[in-house]
Amino acid sequence: MYLNRVRLIHKDFQVKLVGTAATHRSSCGIELAVQGQIEECKDADLVFFASGSGTRAIYKDKNYLKRFDLDPQKQIICSMCSGALLLAALGHLDGLSATTYPTVFNELRAFGIDVIEDHHLVAHGNIATAAGCLAAVDLIGWAVEKLYDEKTKQSVIASVLPVGQGQVCIY
Repeated sequence: MYLNRVRLIHKDFQVKLVGTAATHRSSCGIELAVQGQIEECKDADLVFFASGSGTRAIYKDKNYLKRFDLDPQKQIICSMCSGALLLAALGHLDGLSATTYPTVFNELRAFGIDVIEDHHLVAHGNIATAAGCLAAVDLIGWAVEKLYDEKTKQSVIASVLPVGQGQVCIY
């Protein structure tokens, strides 16, 4: 994940994968080690909810959701695609519009969320939702700018753009 490139500019920046077990298997079958438990999210400056088929089970799990104690007044909270279901289940999208992957539109609407189908990024204050894998570039850019500044955002984004579209490498 190119979010980790922020640490090349801001040395104290850390990215942690957190979860409910020591490892989790991606939808592609890749075993991912985690560096912490989800309770640690309450102390994070930025919380990023990923997507995948597993979100459809865990957003309904009240015990799982109780483990989060997020504060959108103090934290930047965002989601990719079906990760928006978790934001909705936690109540962080109440009264807001959001976007998600098209296969999730109806589930998100069931929460009473105004789903914006023709935008790949929807942000309100410290909360943002994105739709489509390539929207991650804009979502990470939004989050990095909220955390730091436009210059950091531009440097990080430029470092992942195709040759000829980006700037000088930051590492």
